[in-house]
Amino acid sequence: MNRYPLWKYAVVAISLLIGLIYTLPNFFGESPAVQVSSGKPTLKVDTKTLERVESTLKTAGVDVNGAFLDTNGVKVRLKNTDTQLKAKDILEKQFNPDPSDPQYVVALNLLSASPQWLTSLHALPMYLGLDLRGGVHFLLQVDMKGAMTKRLDSISADLRTLMRDKNVRHAGINREGDRIVIRFRDEETRTKARAALEDAQPELQLADQGEGNDLRLVSTLKPIALKKIQESAIKQNMGTLHNRINELGVAEPVIAQQGADRIVVQLPGVQDTAKAKDILGRTATLEIRMVDDTPGALEAAMAGQVPFGTELYVERGGRPLLVKKQVVLTGDRLTDAQPGFDSQTQEAAVHLNLDSTGSRIFRDITRENVGKRMAILLIEKGKGEVVTAPVIRTEIGGGRVQISGSMTTAEANDTALLLRAGSLAAPMEIIEERTIGPSLGADNINKGFHSTLWGFAGIALFMTVYYVMFGLISVIALASNLLFLVALLSLLQATLTLPGIAAIALALGMAIDSNVLINERIREELRGGSTPQAAIHTGYDRAFDTILDSNVTTLIVGLMLLIFGSGPVRGFAVVHCLGILTSLFSAVVVSRALVNLIYGRRRKLESLAIGQIWKPGNTASSSAPASK
Repeated sequence: MNRYPLWKYAVVAISLLIGLIYTLPNFFGESPAVQVSSGKPTLKVDTKTLERVESTLKTAGVDVNGAFLDTNGVKVRLKNTDTQLKAKDILEKQFNPDPSDPQYVVALNLLSASPQWLTSLHALPMYLGLDLRGGVHFLLQVDMKGAMTKRLDSISADLRTLMRDKNVRHAGINREGDRIVIRFRDEETRTKARAALEDAQPELQLADQGEGNDLRLVSTLKPIALKKIQESAIKQNMGTLHNRINELGVAEPVIAQQGADRIVVQLPGVQDTAKAKDILGRTATLEIRMVDDTPGALEAAMAGQVPFGTELYVERGGRPLLVKKQVVLTGDRLTDAQPGFDSQTQEAAVHLNLDSTGSRIFRDITRENVGKRMAILLIEKGKGEVVTAPVIRTEIGGGRVQISGSMTTAEANDTALLLRAGSLAAPMEIIEERTIGPSLGADNINKGFHSTLWGFAGIALFMTVYYVMFGLISVIALASNLLFLVALLSLLQATLTLPGIAAIALALGMAIDSNVLINERIREELRGGSTPQAAIHTGYDRAFDTILDSNVTTLIVGLMLLIFGSGPVRGFAVVHCLGILTSLFSAVVVSRALVNLIYGRRRKLESLAIGQIWKPGNTASSSAPASK
């Protein structure tokens, strides 16, 4: 009756073992480290960079606890913060000899101090939020008016091209505030223009104005188009910010939309506010220019005699490239960039989409320059970097452009990312800035840990005194619940915040309710005259429905907080919901396995150590005292 099959015991044992393994990294803490990442799109961090970092630190006599290469760059683990600062200064001088033109980003970081065998199992500690680790908090205001203006200017240029292509004579196209006004001299021409615009620009809302010789066609963006532009601007800005923050080596940055036009950025572990503001506030633009392949021009430029109207750059792989100053196209004309493959050669490629004006310009340029090279540059802080420089094979029309040749799949992904989100869709302004010191974060961790510890100790004392052996089993089940919860948060690489710690403490109090229900149900069965074995079986079975109902209703509230909440509320809701799921397993499965293991094998069980069991009207217990 009260025996589990062997496989159920195995499931519980394996679950506890996995929980222990993935909880352990949180007890080892973090060790100081220095991260070296690329500061320019054309500069790749590879094994040579790793070897250079190791040799530089070895020559300087800096003790290193390990160095490795990952997707964010080279990371060097060090013994203490003093060594960390020393290593950062040494690497900064070595990799960025010219402070005004840094090639690499050398940033302070923190890495898990877990043993290698745990790391190899992908057992990593939970990330700590801003309030526990310290760092900087920014609230950025996106200039939606600037995004609208940018879009309307682009549409104005598209309309001029459309009117010219459709051979529609107009008296001028001008942007006046948030509308575009096209003037005509006769009604027939205006009607023809309206038909062309309705077909080519469905996002515009058209209205006729004026009379006589001053006829106007006023175009404004439809509400759905305005909303789409706002959402696109926020999305692109958030993507760009995420790319830039990777340079700082932040383990788990928080980049979230707040309201319709604001972005919250939280950088745990970053104390250099000036550096963070510099990274976030950068502006970048994309430019397409022609490469100067004149014989002898490149050699002259490398000798210091750069021909008039050209600039010397370095492309991927370190090869010099002479690029003309005249800008053919800018990133404003680029609507999308996605990685893919060449349909003929199956090589990695990048597929670009241009707007109507960009399509026309690109078609004309490619027709006139077949066989020549075209450079795509990312301009930032007045300095340009060549992202790629493909050869024009044939005239390209239709607004769909393919860049391919000598690219790996990873490079195609990187190039598409740079082209798609290399610049901000709209200007942003920092309207709120907060810095939280690491000492305050450590104090928060200490208080949160002690509140959870004393809460657990209080529950354990009460349960053991009141329910004796069954209370002890409940405490073990509660400990397993805490183990599962921390392991799950670590496995999911969730970010733990102060509200998250509060949710853990609350989860402990709620989880013990299930065990109280089970224990009281068993007592009730014993008062009714059931045998101990039957009381255990019936108590667990009948308590399960009540436990499930109470947890489901609480889970619904937690899901509502998760869906409609933001910031700290969502952090609380995540831990709360996970705690409900782990408490169900630990209270019902783990505790039942322990009870079955202790009592299930006893055929003649006369009493249960579950505390005093009072019958109505009697002063004596119907069961033996807890000492049995």
